[in-house]
Amino acid sequence: MNQLRALSDTHYVPWRLIALPFIAAVLLALSSCGSDDESPTPSEPTEEEVTEGPEADVEVIRAWSEALTEGDIDAAAEFFATPSVAENGITIEIETIDDAVLFNESLPCGAVLESTESQGEFITATFRLSQRPGVPECPGDGNTAETTFVIEDGKIVEWRRVALPGPESGGQAA
Repeated sequence: MNQLRALSDTHYVPWRLIALPFIAAVLLALSSCGSDDESPTPSEPTEEEVTEGPEADVEVIRAWSEALTEGDIDAAAEFFATPSVAENGITIEIETIDDAVLFNESLPCGAVLESTESQGEFITATFRLSQRPGVPECPGDGNTAETTFVIEDGKIVEWRRVALPGPESGGQAA
């Protein structure tokens, strides 16, 4: 029996010696795949997340949210078509640029675009709510909000808040 064990051990030892460096080389190669010092942290949206959907439409949403977050209500209003529709608890018919200004002024928070998802003509954007200049307090600061947009010819023709399940849906959306 000991002779059999000794014989089997001698057959496996060379394979172990060959296999160990091979396995180490494969693991080293796999661990270096895709490593990039400039890759985003998991909390940051990746470019793919933010630009899913028609790229030009996503850029309209991004520019609108940046203008709103910076407190530039007139610039934010310029992204709305006339006529257009906004729904944030109630439906607002936007017939003039002044209506668009009033709607944007009514939003208590800024909105940092985190990601988008498209389905047909609709693009649903996820935002992280934030304080913005000119508003005393953002009741949803730090929470997530979603809005569905329809963009035509570089303008927002529909802006509709999407209710999120759970405790983060309590504050008004930006």
